[in-house]
Amino acid sequence: MAIKLKKSYKFAIRSSLVITLLMTIVFIVFHMDIGSINWLYTIFFAIICFVTCFAIIQIRVERFIYRRIKRIYDDVSLLESTTFSSKPVTTDMRTLVEEIERFAEGKKIEIDTLKIREEYRKDFLGNVSHELKTPLFTVQGYILTLLDGAMKDKKLRKKYLQRANKGVERLIYIVKDLDLITKLEVGELKLEREDFDIVDLIQNTFDLLEMGAAKKEISLTFDMDYPDPIYVNGDKEKIQQVMSNLLVNSIKYGLPKGTTEVSVENLIKNKVIVRVTDNGAGIPKQHIPRLFERFYRVDQSGSRSEGGSGLGLAIVKHIVEAHDEKIYVESELDVGSEFSFTLEKTSNNSEKPATDSN
Repeated sequence: MAIKLKKSYKFAIRSSLVITLLMTIVFIVFHMDIGSINWLYTIFFAIICFVTCFAIIQIRVERFIYRRIKRIYDDVSLLESTTFSSKPVTTDMRTLVEEIERFAEGKKIEIDTLKIREEYRKDFLGNVSHELKTPLFTVQGYILTLLDGAMKDKKLRKKYLQRANKGVERLIYIVKDLDLITKLEVGELKLEREDFDIVDLIQNTFDLLEMGAAKKEISLTFDMDYPDPIYVNGDKEKIQQVMSNLLVNSIKYGLPKGTTEVSVENLIKNKVIVRVTDNGAGIPKQHIPRLFERFYRVDQSGSRSEGGSGLGLAIVKHIVEAHDEKIYVESELDVGSEFSFTLEKTSNNSEKPATDSN
């Protein structure tokens, strides 16, 4: 480790002056007693005394301080080797205090971050346990009932096996979503980018979800007619999953006889923004910052009446961010919600492919 001592001579100079003054006075008094004072010798004595005292004090004090400060550096370096090991040891107390304060502030931030992560880990494990426990116990209950004799009844056997199968399907659904979101987070899932028509993709998603929307009498519609295709670049399959998850959420939590409207608008020269707007119940403001967390639900009662893995919005966020794009959410209670995300526009579009964003 490179050692560069920043010397401060104030203490040594002041101490040497005091000692020199006292020794010179003693020297003068001694010579007055013997009856003669040689001022040249007195000045020479004072100079020699000052230089000697300064050298001794400076060397001893500096070594004393350096040893103890170096011990502080070594002790702190055990906590974070990269923070101090590459820096020179300094005996300047102001510099040392500043470095220690910076170190302490950095550690405080790290500790706070670890606490937040620990809370998130606990919530995540609790949510995973809850999500897996429900279908597991359901499957186990039906199987045990069959083993206890219900399998002799053909109608009951078929009914219970079908219900057990639904529980297994839910488990598979959750595991697949967890696997997908893990791959997205660690960057293992490669995107198959291509140019495609986002209007056509949205319409196909409408068609797939039409029956589910009809059950709640919710209309899936565009904000306007799009006679021309709007080409964007991205992973078509993953973007369809984004659209499907957003629309499914809108249908699940939308009000009966409501409307879910999708628009595609110009954002900047090479970007479009896709908006999914509904006139549902809306989301309380305190829940919005956590909407994209895994398994987070606005309904804290634990009800799973609407189904789903609880990972839909988390997957949406990670897919959009994997495209280096942004996703936004705005909601007002009893008015509705709007989820929007950006996509890269391609050169295949006509001059005016989408509506202008306000």
